[in-house]
Amino acid sequence: MLRSASTQILRQLVRHSSTDMSLILERSINRVQLLGRVGQDPVMRQVDGRNPVTIFSMATNEMWRSGEGETSPTGDVSQKTTWHRISVFKPGLRDVAYQYVKKGSRVLVEGKLDYGEYVDKNNVRRQATTIIADNIVFLSDNVRERV
Repeated sequence: MLRSASTQILRQLVRHSSTDMSLILERSINRVQLLGRVGQDPVMRQVDGRNPVTIFSMATNEMWRSGEGETSPTGDVSQKTTWHRISVFKPGLRDVAYQYVKKGSRVLVEGKLDYGEYVDKNNVRRQATTIIADNIVFLSDNVRERV
């Protein structure tokens, strides 16, 4: 009797646990937020009859104190700049980005990561990481006045 009850409880636990796990495994998030400066004016490209895409680069900076002064304000400050390729496919946003994003503008880009491959002009296979933007917030005063 005790064995039967414990087996029944174990079955319910496994059934309940596997249901929860399947819900967890089904959900996923691919979300990126970047705050930085635009490195080049955008270009609009159209490939093989597909919808056009606006592309630009942006830089983000990471700063930290290094050396013995890590806990005090006298340590050396180090900086790392990371460059990101931004692609905008959404029709309205694509056109606004092409018209108003300018080199040096400070922007917040929200979107998702995309990893892909392409063959360059020397027939070498390359990998590329791109941010597919679905929202751009203009933070530079001169841009906000024009939008």
